Amino acid sequence: MSSETKKTYSAENIEVLEGLSAVRKRPGMYIGSTGKKGLHHLVWEVVDNSIDEYLSGHGEKVRVTINQDGSVSVEDSGRGIPADDYKDTNKPALEVIMTNLHAGGKFDNESYSFSGGLHGVGVSVVNALSRWLEIETCWEGNLYFQRYERGEAVTRLLEKDTCSNSGTRITFMPDPEIFTDVEFRYETLASRLKESAYLNSGLKLVLRDQREGENKQDSFSFSGGLKQFVSFLNRHHEPIHENIIYHEQELDDCYMELALQYNGSYTTRIYSYANNIKTDEGGYHVTGFKTALTRAVNKFASKNDLLNKSDPSLKGGDIREGLTAVLSVRLAEPQFEGQTKNKLGNSGIRSEIESAAYDFLKEFLDYNPEIGKKVVEKALAAVKARQASKKARKLNKKKDALNKNNLPVKLADCSSRDPQKSELFLVEGDSAGGSAKQGRDREFQAILPLKGKILNVERARMEKILNNDEVLAIIKTLGTNIGDEFDISDLRYKKVIIMTDADVDGAHIETLILTLFYRYMREIIERGHVFLARPPLYQINESGSTEYLYNDRELNDFREKKSSSNFSLQRYKGLGEMNPSQLWETTMDPESRRLMKVEIEDALEADELFTRLMGSDTSLRKEFILNNASRVDELDI
Repeated sequence: MSSETKKTYSAENIEVLEGLSAVRKRPGMYIGSTGKKGLHHLVWEVVDNSIDEYLSGHGEKVRVTINQDGSVSVEDSGRGIPADDYKDTNKPALEVIMTNLHAGGKFDNESYSFSGGLHGVGVSVVNALSRWLEIETCWEGNLYFQRYERGEAVTRLLEKDTCSNSGTRITFMPDPEIFTDVEFRYETLASRLKESAYLNSGLKLVLRDQREGENKQDSFSFSGGLKQFVSFLNRHHEPIHENIIYHEQELDDCYMELALQYNGSYTTRIYSYANNIKTDEGGYHVTGFKTALTRAVNKFASKNDLLNKSDPSLKGGDIREGLTAVLSVRLAEPQFEGQTKNKLGNSGIRSEIESAAYDFLKEFLDYNPEIGKKVVEKALAAVKARQASKKARKLNKKKDALNKNNLPVKLADCSSRDPQKSELFLVEGDSAGGSAKQGRDREFQAILPLKGKILNVERARMEKILNNDEVLAIIKTLGTNIGDEFDISDLRYKKVIIMTDADVDGAHIETLILTLFYRYMREIIERGHVFLARPPLYQINESGSTEYLYNDRELNDFREKKSSSNFSLQRYKGLGEMNPSQLWETTMDPESRRLMKVEIEDALEADELFTRLMGSDTSLRKEFILNNASRVDELDI
């Protein structure tokens, strides 16, 4: 490196961020993202603190309100927050909690038996990332109030009045300087609060939306707990046994609660929680449960001579096909991996869960052999399907041997071999694919044309999926494989862009591809690699100039502004109507195109959506379309 470009690095370059400055400088480290998921994470942090109060035996109701101005209030009837001075700081404990990252009553193992907040980012981060936050707490008969702006106290702790009931109310407005969008989604909040109500039988959670034109309210409380939760999750599936298998047990280091039921689908759904916090990436508690289930079913199958001699044992994946399970654990000192608490890292819990779950499941199957036989039959069918898919993989490998690059013939790959610089367009139709190939930047843009609608993987086993030419082309092009053999490190493109016509058929193809990704390659979505292209619907020609409009709303606005002008209007029925230069300018050029990033805000809600849209029950699909038609910008029948 030349002396002109060489930069010095010394003590002067070291920056120490005081208070909550670090949170505002790197918010993604604390809440995962500054998009919708991170925005709603702020609510979860406050709600989780209120639920911690409930778990410790204080308060049975939590109210969440989206206020008229877009702020959110969370109110509980817990013990309140201490308002007396904290040690030698001359500051009230409440202010210390609100302005310090690792301050609270969850570290001494006495104030809280179980807590989700110990290793979470906490309410101080909510404070740091809010334009303003106000807190009211009833503590020892007095009502206290304090206001903060961007993490800094702007009033002292004020004693407003006396109060007869304990509790806390926190109201905060997310900071638009931090978040790309500060509008809360009612459905996302409702889904999460509903989950929490299932996990805590007896707790009542109330959600209200007081924004203009909304005026919604829902109340969630379920006496049936996890059994009722599994019943809800399986309501759109056909169970293979009527009774939900349920067990709860106090162990040496934790409390375990488990509910499960099998259905006729080909997917596995295991939802896990630790101290009421969803662990999307699982952890040692899930590993212990999976091992226990595999051992118990194999033990039952062997004992009852249900296995073939050629298959002395069933694999875990075969046994879990069609399983819907909810596992909830509570422990004194949870160790969450990552600030946003996606995975439980307490290694000692694995053996405890495995031993307890195995003993219960083994005994349950012995006393309920009719259920055990149905589970084994389901698993044996999965074995046959796995063996068939293995043959299909071998056949495809033989075919690939004839192709030096092992890539689909119809793929027009890019020159770059750097995944970080490359992007793939999955294009509807050969006509649009031809235009995209001609209009693209060959250096970094690859084009894979797709012929018609791909297979609906929601209703297909693996061997059928691997025999579908279009699905196979997508899998080979991405390079990651699918299912148990999926490996994100082999992804060949940083951006995977689904580009379809702006009509109903195009939306259907989008959904089919997204179903494939969600069910068998989910990490591609979770890592933020999947996007939807948004081509224009209209071309406007006026006085020799051309303008593109992307939906009817933009067309109506244009007509209002140009009511006295003469212009020609062309409506695009499909991507194939655009020539290469138009397709590049409107839909493919990184400088001017519109892309919609696909994100999973809520796994339960996403699973529900794919089940409704792509499952075997057509009435659910019809109901969804009728309920959401008014939200679609353009609908062709």
